[in-house]
Amino acid sequence: MVNDVPKNKQLILFDGVCNLCNSSVLYVIKRDTKNKFLFAPLQSDIGKSITSQFKIDTNKVDSILLYNPSEQKVYHKSTAALHVAKQLSFPTKLMAIFFLVPTFIRNWVYDFVAKNRYKWYGKKDACMIPTPELKAKFLM
Repeated sequence: MVNDVPKNKQLILFDGVCNLCNSSVLYVIKRDTKNKFLFAPLQSDIGKSITSQFKIDTNKVDSILLYNPSEQKVYHKSTAALHVAKQLSFPTKLMAIFFLVPTFIRNWVYDFVAKNRYKWYGKKDACMIPTPELKAKFLM
């Protein structure tokens, strides 16, 4: 399954039932002008395969994950979000300046939002189903 991710792409794993996460995915798709990213819910087979291979307990890591197959590495929390942002179109790529902020501070903010995301943005009963136009961007 992990080998299904092309080496020239990166895979963003997200909480498929989270409204904030789904909105964030659509935001990234719109600004991914170089077509660098693919997407999959954490709850999908490929999501489970990657979390298993990298021994990530999704009950403890409440985060988006960015899998980079060329590096065989997974980024999480604010580091994943900033690695994504720096590869998007202007002005979103300017968010990379937040790499200057120490990780423990960035992740404290990230964790605060993650902990409250369902309360603030709501939750779906099932994972987002991509439209036919977006289907090629998703691995399930």
